[in-house]
Amino acid sequence: MTHGMRTDVYTSPAGGGDWRDNAARYALLPLRIFLGVTFVYAGLDKLTDSAFMKDAGAGSVGDMMRAVRDSSAVPALVDLALKSPAGFGYAIALGELAVGIGTLLGLLTRLAALGGALISLSLWLTVSWASDPYYYGNDLAYLMAWLPLVLAGAPLLSLDAVLRPRRRGRTGGYR
Repeated sequence: MTHGMRTDVYTSPAGGGDWRDNAARYALLPLRIFLGVTFVYAGLDKLTDSAFMKDAGAGSVGDMMRAVRDSSAVPALVDLALKSPAGFGYAIALGELAVGIGTLLGLLTRLAALGGALISLSLWLTVSWASDPYYYGNDLAYLMAWLPLVLAGAPLLSLDAVLRPRRRGRTGGYR
């Protein structure tokens, strides 16, 4: 086998290296921005919607949960939420806000992504479970979108990247 020189390499004037390497390094950034903005927006939307945070009434979390109870994959989860619909609504909204902010800042990104995946999983198993065909429900797609960030974190343009050298120094150089 002969090894030759690559002729399709583009080196940026700033000396950034192969454009493919840079693209690969930044590949998760658009996903991180999209999920972070979406979850911040979803959390704020719920917190500012006075109808959503009620136990009953048009557009309330309580009515929504009662409507999906019999068609959900885990009715016990819905029953738990129905013990305090407004409390559940606040928990989801504040969870989405925390996940979104953590993801955008790249702070404890893997933990934030795990939180986003768990929120998406719980919503898929309850609210969007009955979507037919299954791909009409967006919660499963969000669950799958969180998984790369659970695995990879935010190695670039993140507070995690800034704090990483400090953590290594504290732990004797271990990752």
